[in-house]
Amino acid sequence: MTNEKKSEQAGLPDWLFPAGFGVGLALLVVGVIWPAFAHWAVYWLMLVPVLAALAVVIGNWRSDRRLSMAALLALLGVGLVLLGRQLLK
Repeated sequence: MTNEKKSEQAGLPDWLFPAGFGVGLALLVVGVIWPAFAHWAVYWLMLVPVLAALAVVIGNWRSDRRLSMAALLALLGVGLVLLGRQLLK
């Protein structure tokens, strides 16, 4: 067996998405019980990919600069979408 990372997990810690979505699922369950809390669960689920991109940038900057730059560009795209959304209000 080799120690190569799978391409689906390139640069990501193995625990990040399962933990992020596990917390999100728990928050959604709490949101079913207390509906006023549900929007926080949705915000958390939107934040998980952003945290993943940050983890890729921080964890792989020295070892895989192209992957880190791609993650930075993805974060820039998210920022531009949010900025555009604010401008359209």
